[in-house]
Amino acid sequence: MRPHDNITPRLDTPDQSRYWIALHRTPGIGASRFRKLVNRFGHPAKVFQLEPGELRAAGLPPESIDYIRSPDWEAIDADLQWLEEPDNRVLTCEDPGYPPLLNEIPDPPVLLFVHGNPEFLSQPQLAIVGSRNPSHDGRSLAREFAAHLATCGLTITSGLATGIDTAAHEGALHAGGNTVAVTGTGLDRVYPARNRDLAHRIAANGALVSEYPPGTAPVPSNFPRRNRIISGLSLGTLVVEAALRSGSLITARAALEQGREVFAIPGSIHNPLARGCHALIREGAKLVETGDHILEELASLISLSLAPSAAESAPAKPANRGDVPAQVGPEYLQLLDKMGYHPVSVDQLVEQSGLTPEQVSSMLLILELEDYVVSSAGGRYTRTS
Repeated sequence: MRPHDNITPRLDTPDQSRYWIALHRTPGIGASRFRKLVNRFGHPAKVFQLEPGELRAAGLPPESIDYIRSPDWEAIDADLQWLEEPDNRVLTCEDPGYPPLLNEIPDPPVLLFVHGNPEFLSQPQLAIVGSRNPSHDGRSLAREFAAHLATCGLTITSGLATGIDTAAHEGALHAGGNTVAVTGTGLDRVYPARNRDLAHRIAANGALVSEYPPGTAPVPSNFPRRNRIISGLSLGTLVVEAALRSGSLITARAALEQGREVFAIPGSIHNPLARGCHALIREGAKLVETGDHILEELASLISLSLAPSAAESAPAKPANRGDVPAQVGPEYLQLLDKMGYHPVSVDQLVEQSGLTPEQVSSMLLILELEDYVVSSAGGRYTRTS
């Protein structure tokens, strides 16, 4: 028998978080059933005072009844110990600090574990999502859009994944803005582990949030569920790059179902990472080329007094990009024009330019050193602007 098995819940204690967490951990009880129980009995603690017959009458399955009669208090107390650590807290769906926008979605989580400042969850947010393996341009665009929109007063929300998510968080932080990361694990661990330092920076300038209790491992099924929170917290979702089967499209379609704005950046028809964005645009997502396109759509929902002019809001580019520097001649610009804006091989450039392979290779080396092109897998080159 566990130490707490004979304890009858007291309903007059000032802190009843343990019963919210206990019911949240109960197998067979999702967000919808949880809310029905709270609406019927008034507080999760009361559910733990019911007899088996009453629990069956409430429509609970046997696995839920067994757990309620003998909860895993050790795991629940571990959650409470996590809450005692600095900057950790849990928000229930009845908490005044629960983000109101999230409460409007069809299946809002009943509990949110938060590390950082929970006030950012109620700030105007824009979700930025995309491929875990983006192109150089995609990664740059995510950073640039995030930085610009963060300086205009939007909190940037994403999922802490590699690729576009990471670039979006980094862009907001680099601009001195705020960012929120919604995870598919417990907040006592960082997934992927390489983003540990980034997670610490996010907690210091925003918040990490999860509906999963501490100790929850990165189970694949958690991440599609996580995505509805990313879109649910946000006024809109921007998809930077996404393949047709990308998880980012789950977030975008969740946003559409939640009645939120969806934005997509178009790309080359030859780029497979643009096809998801093009599909969203065909389905009604708004095509955007600058941050101002997003601000214009959201202007009726919020006041962003820091929004600059359209000319200033275009994605930032390195200085003098587009002008041929003195150390290279106009033939380099001609080669860039031949490249277009999708990956090309040396052989393709030789055929298009009429230059020798040695000339093209030498010029590409100079252009790469000058940050005009970037090399990618398969010996292909892509313009950086």
